[in-house]
Amino acid sequence: MFEMKDEYITGVQLIDREHEKLFEIGERAYQLLKNNFALDKYDKIMLIVGELKDYTEFHFNDEEEYMASINYTGLFTQKVQHAEFIRVLNNFDAKSIDKNQDETIMKLLDYIAKWLVEHILKEDLRIKEGI
Repeated sequence: MFEMKDEYITGVQLIDREHEKLFEIGERAYQLLKNNFALDKYDKIMLIVGELKDYTEFHFNDEEEYMASINYTGLFTQKVQHAEFIRVLNNFDAKSIDKNQDETIMKLLDYIAKWLVEHILKEDLRIKEGI
């Protein structure tokens, strides 16, 4: 489900490598959802959410530093969008996980997938154009 495709390549090696890592984290969450043998997924979900938070903050910092270095005009918009993504992850309701783990993973996957693809295609690809 989560795969770094050629259409997502910005041409900035650092950013593309980090995007690939974000897709890998998303794929692990998807594989966890599909694992019908894991009865209690809470700890694994929390590990994935924690890794996603940490890596996303790391990635956004790198991406914003790169944009600043090239005087990218869309930097402010990117910062706002990045902050919103982090806010959503920070407000992830850990209590709801125990009630319905698969539903929680689905909501997380849906949000990550939409955000990654839309953000990369609509915002990050503009970085290579400098607009």
